[in-house]
Amino acid sequence: MTTDHSSHTTPARATPGGPMTVVLDLTGQDPAAPPVLELRGPVDPHRVEAALDRLARLGTRPAPAWRPCLEPADDGHHTLRLTPGGPWPGDTPFPAGLLADLLTVTESGPGPAPRIEPTPLQRELLADADAHPGTEGWCEQLAVTWSGPLDPERLAAAWQSVAERESVLRAAFEEGPEPWIVCHEGAGPEVLRFPHGSVDWQALVEADRRRGLDPRRPGPLRVTFLGGGPDAAGSTRVLLSFHPALLDDWSVRLLLHEFYRAYLAGGELPGGARRPDLGDYTRWLAAQDTAPAREFWRDAPPGPATCPPAGDGTGQVRARITPEESERLAAWAGGLGCPESSALHAVWALALYRAGGHEGAADISFSAAVSGRGILFDGVERLPAALRNPLPMTAGVNPYAPLAELPARLRDQALDVSGYEWVSEGRIRSWTRPGGSASPAAVPRTGSLVVFENRPRPPGDLAPALAALGVRVSTPDTLGARTGFPLTLVAHRDDEGGLVLTATCLGTGLAQAEDLLTRTAHALRELPRTATPVTTVGGALALLAAPPDRVPRGRPGARRAAALTELRPAAHPGTGTVCLVRAPGTPLSALTRVAYAYRGPEAVVLLRPPPYADASAPAADAVAGALADLGGPLVLGAFCGGGERAHALAGQLVAAGARPPGVVLTGTATPAGAFAHTLEAVVRRIR
Repeated sequence: MTTDHSSHTTPARATPGGPMTVVLDLTGQDPAAPPVLELRGPVDPHRVEAALDRLARLGTRPAPAWRPCLEPADDGHHTLRLTPGGPWPGDTPFPAGLLADLLTVTESGPGPAPRIEPTPLQRELLADADAHPGTEGWCEQLAVTWSGPLDPERLAAAWQSVAERESVLRAAFEEGPEPWIVCHEGAGPEVLRFPHGSVDWQALVEADRRRGLDPRRPGPLRVTFLGGGPDAAGSTRVLLSFHPALLDDWSVRLLLHEFYRAYLAGGELPGGARRPDLGDYTRWLAAQDTAPAREFWRDAPPGPATCPPAGDGTGQVRARITPEESERLAAWAGGLGCPESSALHAVWALALYRAGGHEGAADISFSAAVSGRGILFDGVERLPAALRNPLPMTAGVNPYAPLAELPARLRDQALDVSGYEWVSEGRIRSWTRPGGSASPAAVPRTGSLVVFENRPRPPGDLAPALAALGVRVSTPDTLGARTGFPLTLVAHRDDEGGLVLTATCLGTGLAQAEDLLTRTAHALRELPRTATPVTTVGGALALLAAPPDRVPRGRPGARRAAALTELRPAAHPGTGTVCLVRAPGTPLSALTRVAYAYRGPEAVVLLRPPPYADASAPAADAVAGALADLGGPLVLGAFCGGGERAHALAGQLVAAGARPPGVVLTGTATPAGAFAHTLEAVVRRIR
């Protein structure tokens, strides 16, 4: 929905005694005047008032308050006459049909049920789903691997217990012209279980995606288990499918944490109903002043979305960037003062620019997802709801501009819009387009959506408690997202630290989506290796235009140990190396900041701690050999906690006849720039 609505929770008032029928006799009536309606059946005056109230909020322009007058007739029917409480624009036909729809909406349950008016974002998401029925169902999916015994009865009881606490798991949209949300008592997620070996996992995932979820039936979450049992010795695959108009990725991860707690408690989740709930959030949303947001977007209106290349085919393609390449990407983005998401946005803009055949400076527009949880609403980070929100972004791509400026500008845009994460894109379009329509269905999703996943941190006590039952669970893996956009790109980190990119296309060709994805992944691998402060946008575009190298890179040298990751290359072969030794517990970001603060010509590599690097003697010898093969002076640097390992490695190198390395150990509070300066001085001293 693109108009400003007051959202609130209200109890549903059932029409007493049965359904209501509305008769419209337009004979001799002025189409622009309020009609006289005949109401047949039992009439609830509160129902009439609620329908008129909703009719006023659904209008595309300010409307007067309507004063209803119910006149009973001898046959038990009623005549409804309406008197405007203010001036009515006579050139606009009265929406008599919509009023009749609102009066005759059937109740969703046998008795009164809590009803919540959807947010504008939810109206738009529902309109997207309604506008794109077809070959695949409308849902998003997560996958989890459960290792250890699994009690099916306890599992089902645990999910139902979570549903009793979380009303969103019992929610559905009403039928009718205005889709209110109804929470159904006794409903919950559908839980399915297939015996191990009875069906192929990929076939199950695809069949589940095609089945989709109906947002007008209770239960926006479906849980499917492949395998499992009380005596299961192997792994059980778990598929969680959810409808994005009621839940988002963050929410499902929260609900999964609650399921674990319920399972640990024997199937009964301790505590009462969720507060805050969706109704609390909609009341907060209704109280927000939209004037600053209107002014912000009118001052910087989003441009028309850049459409990805068109083609035939609907589906998904996936690419993965290795953990070493992902660490290098994070370090490169950090050196530019940007998060990884801004680097991804910049590269995606370049890929769209190239695919569109642009020349010279051009604005490339797409949508970027925000979590919707960066708002001043207490408890929002623990609220399961559809809050992830696409907001428009525009990248000014100029081939002659420095590359470093592009992600920085996109970072600044993201910071600017962070205060308006609660404003839906449909609202923004209606504010900034002349004659913008108020109908959510009239604001089609165009262009592409980029989602860089944010995840809630799992409670630290869950893994040990599950381990006590002999159970281990993986981090949920995102299997892509079907949205109303022609092309959706989702980025997330897997358990090993690799960056996984999944593109889902709807109305764009699968081959075109694969080409965009392949070139984007290629640039994300190579730019951190090759870009310098003088690299231009044109240089990055040339990299995108080159045939993509699908082979993971970043381990030069035949003896380079798996535990070593190159953070930045040397200016010339044999120049020398600075090896940063990462101790257990040392944040990776602390060492990557040192790497990008380093100004010398030497290569900077990272030595990861156990268990990633085996602490056995053969593995240590491999690391020492790999460092010796690099040539030139070597300096080992570490924050407090890595000194012992750095010193032992230096001893191995000396014992093998290599040039004695320098060793630098510093405190954890030392600034990255100061540490890098010291490393540079030691390299010069031993050269």
